[in-house]
Amino acid sequence: MDTSSIPGLELIQIADVVAREKSIDREEVIVAMEEAIQKAGRSKYGNDRDIRAMIDRKSGDITLERWTEVVEEVEDEATQMNVAEGVKHGLALGEFLKQPLPPITFGRIAAQTAKQVISQKVRDAERARQFIEYKDRVGEIVLGTVKRAESYSVTVDLGRAEAVIRREEMIPKENLNLGDKIRAYIVDVREEPRGPQIFLSRAANEFMAMLFTQEVPEIYDGIIEIKAVAREPGSRAKISVLSRDNSIDPVGACVGLRGSRVQAVVTELQGEKIEIIPFSEDPVSFIVNALAPAEVAKVVMDEVAGRVEVVVPDDQLSLAIGRRGQNVRLASQLTGWYIDILTEAEESERRTEEFKTRSTRFIDALNIDDVIAHLLVAEGFVTVEDIADTPIEELAMIQGFDEDIAAELQNRAAQFVQEETDRIMGELNSLKVNDDLVSFEHLSVAMILKLAQNGILCLDDLAELDSGELVEFLGEFGIEDEAGAGDIIMAARAHWFADEESADSEDAPAEQDA
Repeated sequence: MDTSSIPGLELIQIADVVAREKSIDREEVIVAMEEAIQKAGRSKYGNDRDIRAMIDRKSGDITLERWTEVVEEVEDEATQMNVAEGVKHGLALGEFLKQPLPPITFGRIAAQTAKQVISQKVRDAERARQFIEYKDRVGEIVLGTVKRAESYSVTVDLGRAEAVIRREEMIPKENLNLGDKIRAYIVDVREEPRGPQIFLSRAANEFMAMLFTQEVPEIYDGIIEIKAVAREPGSRAKISVLSRDNSIDPVGACVGLRGSRVQAVVTELQGEKIEIIPFSEDPVSFIVNALAPAEVAKVVMDEVAGRVEVVVPDDQLSLAIGRRGQNVRLASQLTGWYIDILTEAEESERRTEEFKTRSTRFIDALNIDDVIAHLLVAEGFVTVEDIADTPIEELAMIQGFDEDIAAELQNRAAQFVQEETDRIMGELNSLKVNDDLVSFEHLSVAMILKLAQNGILCLDDLAELDSGELVEFLGEFGIEDEAGAGDIIMAARAHWFADEESADSEDAPAEQDA
């Protein structure tokens, strides 16, 4: 069709309609139309030329022009002219010669191309508007309609935008069908190669927290705080809450009258079983609460390793662990502690075995009778080194000891430690262990010998291990968690970074000199 045959006001009306339907700025639609006309113009008058189209914002009249820039040195004759040529047209350097072109007639292909350009520009503008509108809404819950459901993702129509829920962010075994109304949590809004994308989740811990915020006014008002959430989506969850007002029960407020509030969340989460746990600043109390409904007999904490040993009555073991370990796993996630569950019988048996092992160690190393050995173990001594490092005054305070016994024990312990160190150093020499590993302060000589017996002969060998391997080698020495093992490995790698920094500092003057 001939552009001159399009009534100008109709063109403006079309732009207004598209802008309203897509919720984008009218100016962006008109700019898209101009680009489409420009593309058609270049197809007719030459793609190498600078063809520009202008649509009058009031009348809708279309102007098509060829622009030629005045430059000092011409590099492209199709779009540039030299200063001398520009002077003939009364133009200065940097100005443009604007030559009107006759209206173009759109053929079928040109019209289709123009339509594609306009559609693409409108889509781009729409996505840009969506990104601006939603980029600051991460962390909110939105209501949408399922527009497309596939095996790997679900597309949700939010009204003014579309969003995606990937398979891993869905509730397992949840069947979402076309037209279903759902709520979801905005996880991320980011630029993708095909444009801005809004990512939703129904499996995130934050989704549950936001659902409770919507259902419980006390949480919304800040009277009750959600401290932590642990979920296995679609199955079971634990949420810990704390009240800022002593007169308000946080658990009761979240449950609601006859369970109405928590039931609303359960329904939204497809029947997920939710346990509401009162938060406590005391980690022991919090762990006991988190393991409910199981009863706990004793808790032993290792704050350095971040582990806790929980002893439960024999008949409570299955309840504490839960089906496939679910209860203890969720409690561990909720509290941030690694939790080991033992029955009272297991704990008693293990304590007896440990007592026997330590007693035997002291009897053999110090040549003492079992009564003295038992007293030392009962006082909490674990290794002979502990005895050697303890002041005589403290040893003498043990029931049944005096200063003479304490001094003799310390002398025997010191002698044993020295002999054991000499023996281990001899073995390290025979195994040709490097000095950098022998002098590594984070390991005892006994640990270093154990590593050497497993082929770890220098600091670089240690640095190349992973946490699991180090735990396997040194578990008997108390290195039982990967976090602690990781710290040792990072310390072993420290010299790598020091060497890099040293090399960089040596290279810097050389570069400056160059």
